[in-house]
Amino acid sequence: MNLLQAENLSKKIGNFRLNNISFEIPAGYLCGLIGENGAGKTTLLHLILGLYHADGGSLLIDGMDYADKEKQIHDLIGTVLVEDLMNPSMTLMENADSYGKYYSGYRRECMEKYLSLFHLEKERKFGRLSKGEKLKCQFAFALSHDARLLILDEPTGNFDPDFRKQFFQIIKEFIADGTRSVILATHITEDLDHMADYLIYLEEGNLIFTGDIEQLHQCYRMVSGENIRLICFPRRESFIWKMERTGQGRSLRTAG
Repeated sequence: MNLLQAENLSKKIGNFRLNNISFEIPAGYLCGLIGENGAGKTTLLHLILGLYHADGGSLLIDGMDYADKEKQIHDLIGTVLVEDLMNPSMTLMENADSYGKYYSGYRRECMEKYLSLFHLEKERKFGRLSKGEKLKCQFAFALSHDARLLILDEPTGNFDPDFRKQFFQIIKEFIADGTRSVILATHITEDLDHMADYLIYLEEGNLIFTGDIEQLHQCYRMVSGENIRLICFPRRESFIWKMERTGQGRSLRTAG
């Protein structure tokens, strides 16, 4: 069964347009959402979260539409966004209890368990946390209300190596029973190499590739090197992930 299904999904914001995006994500999958900055990843996530209304197309989550099942859909989704989602003047548990009342599956003891596991003091004010700690707190809350779909927007770049291992182990356990899925937006493609079942690649608002990792391996080859060399590939035959700090990039080229 598909936990999420998008068909010809479109959204225009200023000069940017997300164009006719279609994909399906079955339950039990980790889906990687990749693309350069400005490709449309955040716009797509905001549509899935119901923060934006689509200009065209349809979006079903567990067979439900936001138009008539908004509360039930929000109950299913756990969220970690780059933006600070919690009140900076409240403690971590005060935040959790305050927002938890909007989720029928929220369990206080579950939130306390993950805060302890992530070495976060439950009586500490949210505003005093580092960026990585704030994301850990959001992650703990996302796991505390029995979500079936986790939406994670670029969290791993703010995690230390040890916690990244712990993070991916928890994700693996989360989807293990085959009833839950995760969408992980990331520019760190190595995060997906050994974990992702499914991939969505966006470029300038267009869907370039959607499918499972095996399809990707069959259709494309990875090339890495300096950006100045990668951009010499014909645009129609390649798409590139840029890593601006190092001047290095990774390119997918069609096999054969």
